[in-house]
Amino acid sequence: MSPERVKVDRQVMPSLEAVQRINSFDEVALGYSEEQAVLEASRCLNCKKPLCIEGCPVEINIPAFINFIKERKYADAIRTIKEKNNLPAICGRVCPQENQCEKRCVLGKKHQPVAIGNLERFVADWDMKQEGNTEPVQVSPSGKKVAIVGSGPAGLTAAADLARLGHQVTVFEALHTAGGVLVYGIPEFRLPKIIVEREIEGIRRLGVEIKTNMVVGKVHTVDELMAQGYAAVFIATGAGLPYFMNIPGENLNGVYSANEFLTRTNLMKAYLFPEYLTPIRLGKRVAVIGAGNVAMDSARTALRLGALESYIVYRRSEQEMPARKDEIEHAREEGVQFKLLTSPVEIRGDENGWVRSMICQRFELGEPDESGRRRPVAIPGSEYEMEVDTVIMAIGQGPNPLIGQTTPDLQLNRHGNIVADANTGQTSKPGVFAGGDIVTGAATVIQAMGAGKKAARAIHEYLQNI
Repeated sequence: MSPERVKVDRQVMPSLEAVQRINSFDEVALGYSEEQAVLEASRCLNCKKPLCIEGCPVEINIPAFINFIKERKYADAIRTIKEKNNLPAICGRVCPQENQCEKRCVLGKKHQPVAIGNLERFVADWDMKQEGNTEPVQVSPSGKKVAIVGSGPAGLTAAADLARLGHQVTVFEALHTAGGVLVYGIPEFRLPKIIVEREIEGIRRLGVEIKTNMVVGKVHTVDELMAQGYAAVFIATGAGLPYFMNIPGENLNGVYSANEFLTRTNLMKAYLFPEYLTPIRLGKRVAVIGAGNVAMDSARTALRLGALESYIVYRRSEQEMPARKDEIEHAREEGVQFKLLTSPVEIRGDENGWVRSMICQRFELGEPDESGRRRPVAIPGSEYEMEVDTVIMAIGQGPNPLIGQTTPDLQLNRHGNIVADANTGQTSKPGVFAGGDIVTGAATVIQAMGAGKKAARAIHEYLQNI
């Protein structure tokens, strides 16, 4: 291990000060400067067996693109990334690299791992500043049509890969804007929507057609798409059905699902009301139930919308929180308060039907459950009342049942997710593939992209054999 590399500390990405950022939806993380990026790239050991690639769901040649950054050959770096990943500016911002590529980094065994995600963001942002000067990919048309249902990370990845292979790809998106969870779920301060728009425009330049306001299962069924000449269909509709706790008071005014709360804010621009005519009523004391990235997004958004107090209420300890470490730290810096080993058992309302408080119960941790996290055990007699006027449920989400209801020969599991082969995305229905959260349940952006990439390969092989 080169001592020169070890002497260089991992570069810390600059960010807005907490006091400054809670009053706006401006992006919090500011990105590396060129000098920071080159210095960070110099830390890479260029291993003979790069385990970081094995940790990347979309198989990017990580040492190669980092070496190009070190040599200031940014066009070569972004070209290397885009051989595998068509959404690098998004991945560089929201992927949990600490649990994937960076977790496998050899340097990280004794020192801080190389900041692979930050470097990917740097070169992707550099590319965007070139005003799309990257040459379009020239391919020979296959004559085969493929329908993609859903324009989230899995759908966009599959669409781009299939277009590069010469197929005619049409994406059907239920909402009025393409991007799926990238536009309705992740806040502006974590993923600016102009970034998503530019990444999607790059996919359109590959020849992909995106049709919005197209609810498959209503406008067309899967069978009708196949009857219209689509030789294969890839279902990537995500997990957009919110879960609730089924406790008394969940139907009171002032109780939101995180899906509704974030969709109103992110996609429908409620934070710019009345410029955008999307109202959102928020109290002064907001409780967010859950501790994943969606919960952190909701709690941080509540502060930006004017809440005086914003709480994360979670029945386990901080060690078990599924949110990214950076998101937890940013939330705490911004003033989000953490009520741990706590869960609501009832929501109480006032005489007008609006939330006024929650009855909470304290927990202690028992033995690990199937997730590997210690199981929360309620402490009898520990109930207490917590004054809040808004409650946001961020305890997960499942599949919208529409596709399953309108495609009777599509096998579903007991949770309503589509049953599909983990390596190919092949479903029980010939010519129909599925991937991402609709198969696995709610997961990460990069995992959905990995599923889209695997499915694209399998669809291409399928199309060559029919």
